[in-house]
Amino acid sequence: MLTDYTPLSDWPRPPSAIPHARLDEPPGGARVTVAGLVLVRQRPGTAKGVTFLTLEDETGVANVVIWRKVFERFRRAVVAGRLLRVTGRLQRDSEVVHVVAERIEDITDMLDELLKPGCGPKARMGWTT
Repeated sequence: MLTDYTPLSDWPRPPSAIPHARLDEPPGGARVTVAGLVLVRQRPGTAKGVTFLTLEDETGVANVVIWRKVFERFRRAVVAGRLLRVTGRLQRDSEVVHVVAERIEDITDMLDELLKPGCGPKARMGWTT
């Protein structure tokens, strides 16, 4: 339920992943988990080691910011993963929403599961409606 969170608790509780279209609902600073296909990986030279990801689920896109230490810890997932689950803190700058990554999981192996008859992506990814 959307009204069941408090600023000190996770929203929603991982390992559930919030649909990208609902990222405007949790308060800034809330810990959230998003999951999706990797559309874009960017590591501009001017960004001082910061990596940016764009993930897509069936509801939209999520922008992910990965600081250098987090990138080094989860390098393999960031570089090779096609389907990622990212847990981090929600950051708002005007109407732009980012997830500042704390944990990154490569769940690419779940892509094969999604192709099985009767297996919907929402059930497999733990998404809530």
